[in-house]
Amino acid sequence: MLYPVILCGGAGTRLWPLSRKSYPKQFVPLVGEETLFQASAKRLSTSTSLTFAPPVVITGSDFRFIVTEQLAAAGIDPGAVLIEPEGRNTAPAVLAAALYLHAKDPDATLLVAPSDHVVPNTEAFHNAVSKGLSSVDAGKLVTFGIKPTHAETAYGYLELSAQPGTEGTPIDLKRFVEKPDAARADEMVTAGTFLWNAGIFLFKATDIIAAFKTHAADLIDPVGAAVTEAQSDLGFLRLAADPWSRAQDISIDYAVMERASNLAVVPFADGWSDLGGWDAVWRESTQDENGVVTSGEATAIECSNSLLRSDSDRLEIVGIGLKNIMAIAMNDAVLVADMSRAQDVKKAVDALKRKSSVQATNFPKDHRPWGWFESLVMGRRFQVKRIHVHPGAALSLQSHFHRSEHWIVVEGTAKVTIDGEEQLVTENQSVYIPLGARHRMENPGKVPMVLIEVQTGSYVGEDDIIRYEDVYARGQGAKG
Repeated sequence: MLYPVILCGGAGTRLWPLSRKSYPKQFVPLVGEETLFQASAKRLSTSTSLTFAPPVVITGSDFRFIVTEQLAAAGIDPGAVLIEPEGRNTAPAVLAAALYLHAKDPDATLLVAPSDHVVPNTEAFHNAVSKGLSSVDAGKLVTFGIKPTHAETAYGYLELSAQPGTEGTPIDLKRFVEKPDAARADEMVTAGTFLWNAGIFLFKATDIIAAFKTHAADLIDPVGAAVTEAQSDLGFLRLAADPWSRAQDISIDYAVMERASNLAVVPFADGWSDLGGWDAVWRESTQDENGVVTSGEATAIECSNSLLRSDSDRLEIVGIGLKNIMAIAMNDAVLVADMSRAQDVKKAVDALKRKSSVQATNFPKDHRPWGWFESLVMGRRFQVKRIHVHPGAALSLQSHFHRSEHWIVVEGTAKVTIDGEEQLVTENQSVYIPLGARHRMENPGKVPMVLIEVQTGSYVGEDDIIRYEDVYARGQGAKG
């Protein structure tokens, strides 16, 4: 029995504007119809050669309902969903999962993987995992190395103790290598003993816990206390915030892997990408005869080796005579850059943060446990939103100090409560919510309910909400 552990954090700034802190790349269908998270969960759930336990997911509070919603849509029944009180990098996250699973099964073997990687050949990946199990049985910590297809400067590398064979059997690791410059990357690819570091690990819970005790002992007490004192919350497991805050913010590579001597590497040469930039998305997508990839409302005229993508049904992007260009359009932001500058997109995010632009971190659609909303028009004393409520879902019972609201139902039926009085509002009907009234909207139907909300008042910010009741157990000011 293998226990998959899916690490579901990060901001994916190199894939801005589609990936942002409020809705990172793993939840977006970047390649194909499924999101990266759904594809990862499927890859770690069913196999003809391996037996998987339900996947354990580690994520933040804001994403907990997105995780369960996307797993349900993919037909996957999850195991525990561990909620990090704050992001502390991969070492505390992996240790928390190991301690949690070890308490359930002292013989547990963990397969730890990020949620945002592309592995097209699932069967080949499962075969590679099977080959690593012999090293796990020998007490090794196993990592997976990807055979380079080009001299990549955005990845760290693994130097092997010998040339990898064609059969993909595990090889002892000589050392980790930081992200190189272009010249050094060329040298390493030519040498043949260097593989990309995929950040995927396979080990027994007992062995990785022992490695933490030896190489990162300062993490044992705070992370252990966070797991021991964790509280159940609507089926999620919230790690205790106070001890978690004392855990060092550090990656598992720095904390343990680069210090351990019992590491083995399974070479993998059947396709992999961490989609770390728009150039990677272009490579992993189906290109036409001119090397052009278009997505959404996008048109390419006499272009070559370019990516044109519109993720807005209201914005058509047209490229004429483009070469080696990536152009990504959304409702609120457009990125245009040379494909060779894909790794510099994070500089754009940093520049926007310095300007305090909301586009730096906030996704146009604000996803909530009950559905999502997006702002259509914003003025000095008003705002117009589109609100999508899932079947059977309900917003909190709430009131506002500074605004009144008009709701117009355009799809489905809304059950509306205003100061204790309930009514059904169907398509083409509207209702008025006075300033200060306690109100709630629900979707009692079996299809999504969509309404247009017009807010008017002296202030229309999201923090002007007083919650009285909430089926999702969110506190004041909480999003997730």
